[in-house]
Amino acid sequence: MKTLLFTLAASISFNSLIAQEEEKTPNPLTISGYVEVYYNYDFNRPVNNTAPGFLYNFNRTGEVNLNLGYIKANYKNERVRANLALAAGSYMNANYAAEAGILKNVFEANVGVKLAKNANLWLDAGIMPSHIGFESAVGRDNWALTRSLVAENTPYFESGVKLGYTTEDGKLYLAAMYLNGWQRIQRVDGNSSPAFGTQFTYKPSESVTLNYSTFIGNDKPDSVRQTRIYHNFYGIMQLSEKWGLTAGFDYGMEQKAKGSRQYNNWFVPVMIVRYTASPKLSFAARGEYFSDEKEVIITTGSNNGFRTTGVSVNMDYALFDKVLWRLEVRRLSSNDALFAKKTNEGFGRNNLFATTSLSIVF
Repeated sequence: MKTLLFTLAASISFNSLIAQEEEKTPNPLTISGYVEVYYNYDFNRPVNNTAPGFLYNFNRTGEVNLNLGYIKANYKNERVRANLALAAGSYMNANYAAEAGILKNVFEANVGVKLAKNANLWLDAGIMPSHIGFESAVGRDNWALTRSLVAENTPYFESGVKLGYTTEDGKLYLAAMYLNGWQRIQRVDGNSSPAFGTQFTYKPSESVTLNYSTFIGNDKPDSVRQTRIYHNFYGIMQLSEKWGLTAGFDYGMEQKAKGSRQYNNWFVPVMIVRYTASPKLSFAARGEYFSDEKEVIITTGSNNGFRTTGVSVNMDYALFDKVLWRLEVRRLSSNDALFAKKTNEGFGRNNLFATTSLSIVF
């Protein structure tokens, strides 16, 4: 009887230790998802129910649609990490139009290896989020409902290899990338030249983030090679418990022709102010200007190039812990008549949008 009781006690103790160890060791594999549906009303009422071609999020107008929905698997332990996310939606249709086959639905697919046991030095390869800009494709991560003009016309994703290092205190992040191009999974046909990127992020405190990212490369066939050089600066500052400020400035250059020493350039300032009224309710206002006189990035065929000012205001309300409702009014104004109107009304200099979205993360 004593032997039986001893065996039973030992078994209970052993199982308890295993249970405690399992609680201490998190599951390295997690599954998550995101769904964002929207309705976007364009007061110009274009006949094709499509927003201007330089807008890639919420670009269907006058209809309820899916902007982005994905399922993501993430694996991570001390030395290895990997992500795989498959997605659908109007965002995917617009941004992945140049990709082939199943690649049109690959939101993220990468694997990383920690190179040093005692240092936060990682080598990641595959399809990754872009290192340029403060806005992402995942709407609820951004202060404004729609994306800024600069976010819509710089890469949301990139494909290649990234070497990244974070200091022990987490204040400094440095990275260098070897890329397939400017928002490319597959390199452009006839292109044999790689592209490169760098990123420098500094967080002097929990309330301030400063970033400088670059891109250099050719995103055209070798026969018409034109080197592009791009600089991205931004700062995110939580000024107080309720007020936050994001300010950015981007500057780009591209050769006028193959072998030319002259460059066309463009620049984009943007600022967003956010007010958090409560844990559930917040407001944001954005001002921006996109100047691309030679239409390197945005082609309209207008006399004065693409020079457009944008202002927007939005409200966010958390219906539940993981469910967010958003409402935004946005106005774009250009020097030239760029914005399509309904049948027989031609084009106008202004465009007004009212957009609402509902998202859930799980």
